[in-house]
Amino acid sequence: MQDTPSPGPGPFLPGPVQRLAAWCAVLLLVSGVVYVGIRLCDELRTAVVPVLLALLGTALLGPLHRRLVKAGVHRSVAAALTCVAVVAVVGGAVYIVVAALIDTGDQIVASLKEASRGVSEHFGAAGTSLDDLASNARELLGKFGGTAASGVISGFSVVGESIAVAVLALLLVFFFLRDSDKAAGALRSLAPRGSADTLEAMARRALRAVEGFMRGTTIIALIDALCITVGLLLLDVPGAPGLGALVFVGAYIPYLGAFISGAVAVLVALADRGFVIALWVLGVVFAVQVLEGHVLQPAIQSRTVQMHPAVVMVTITAGASVAGVLGLLLAVPLTAAAFGVAQELRTRYEGQEPSPEPSTDS
Repeated sequence: MQDTPSPGPGPFLPGPVQRLAAWCAVLLLVSGVVYVGIRLCDELRTAVVPVLLALLGTALLGPLHRRLVKAGVHRSVAAALTCVAVVAVVGGAVYIVVAALIDTGDQIVASLKEASRGVSEHFGAAGTSLDDLASNARELLGKFGGTAASGVISGFSVVGESIAVAVLALLLVFFFLRDSDKAAGALRSLAPRGSADTLEAMARRALRAVEGFMRGTTIIALIDALCITVGLLLLDVPGAPGLGALVFVGAYIPYLGAFISGAVAVLVALADRGFVIALWVLGVVFAVQVLEGHVLQPAIQSRTVQMHPAVVMVTITAGASVAGVLGLLLAVPLTAAAFGVAQELRTRYEGQEPSPEPSTDS
């Protein structure tokens, strides 16, 4: 009796199922590495945040530094001049914004009190106006004085930490700009054997993606600030240059920055010009945001960062849930860098199909 031949040593699962399992394993591995990296960054955020901010600043200021070097300026002097220019621009913008808010601060508070009083009278709610809260301030302070004091101390601690992070990031920007010509050599020296070219290409593609994002964001922020400043000047709102500077700075924080700068502009208009002008300012802010979302973002960012708006929204939400405001600021450029690396890898390895096995037919 002839034995039935046993099946060959083929795979237990079909080919498509094997490929799906392989991709699932890769996704799980990458997700685990990303999660561990995020946890490590959270534990070391005091050191990691200045480095990330410095990389963003270097990507934004790199073209200016390169132009100064090409003009014959020494690299160290060019880096110092670039950092001084940044401090001057940011410091001037902060001064203009603070001065505008100080000039209209009393009027804003008075307008809010009047609005609160009107709402209280309209709905017949007793004890809800700001005056009622002010009259009960002594009792509230007696009950929650310890909590308030600890909150103030915590606030001072946050401000001090923010200043330290900003100073460290500025110093790192100086060193990154000055030694940018040595970065490629240092990266190649750390790369494993045979992977130096690939690693350098990935780093350059990631840097170009971040530079494109920062350049596009800066252009959009400048256009937004100019449009809103012109609108505020036409409506004769005080502190229009300061509010425009606030719009420019806030544009680097997606969604949240635009909301805060627009709310401040509406409050200033409400305090000085009344309810009707405040509505006009709200219309100007809304029109500029529509222009940005439907015209500027597709026309500018699509040329600098190849990311779908849905990806940007999901990235921003994930960044905010992980790291708050810093997550909002860093999520999109980091994702742009990751997309750049993935694009470089796809360009290098696409078309490299595995060679077919040689035929065993006789």
